[in-house]
Amino acid sequence: MNTEQQFDAVINRCRSLFEKKASDYGTSWRIMRPESVTDQIFIKANRIREIEITKTSMIDEGVEPEFIGIINYAIMGLIQLEKGFAITADLSTADAVSLYNKYAQLAKELMLRKNHDYGEAWRTMRVTSITDLILMKLYRIKQIEDNHGKTIVSEGIDAGYYDIINYSVFNLIKLDEVQKSINQ
Repeated sequence: MNTEQQFDAVINRCRSLFEKKASDYGTSWRIMRPESVTDQIFIKANRIREIEITKTSMIDEGVEPEFIGIINYAIMGLIQLEKGFAITADLSTADAVSLYNKYAQLAKELMLRKNHDYGEAWRTMRVTSITDLILMKLYRIKQIEDNHGKTIVSEGIDAGYYDIINYSVFNLIKLDEVQKSINQ
């Protein structure tokens, strides 16, 4: 598979979980302020880094579910930036999935442009390095949020979320490739 196909496979996996959780919980995440979404992503990324450093997990799930969660929360964050947070779960599952698809497609288009210009450099990177990039982006987003969204020369919060989506997709692709090579 090429990168575009691998991206689609990862997003399909993430979207499937997003839809199942929406069936269970509705769109309760709509009440989250953007800063809360960022903090939720930060918690997941920090857990991944902790597992990478210590090589142990006290909860019976590895890093892959956390990367899926990061992708889904980053897309929720983009939706929250567009629509603002709500007082109630005001989106139908169908509308939420439609918005999910919109932002996943925009992330894919950005990934394809950057992948072209950077020559798929991410393929030579370590998963742990990409995890560090995700955390760095989160610290940047948190700073922008603390500055009420104002920047002087930097891209905005949305750009950070898009990069976090794509970095997480890359890590899921890399982890899947490692697993496939082990199984062969």
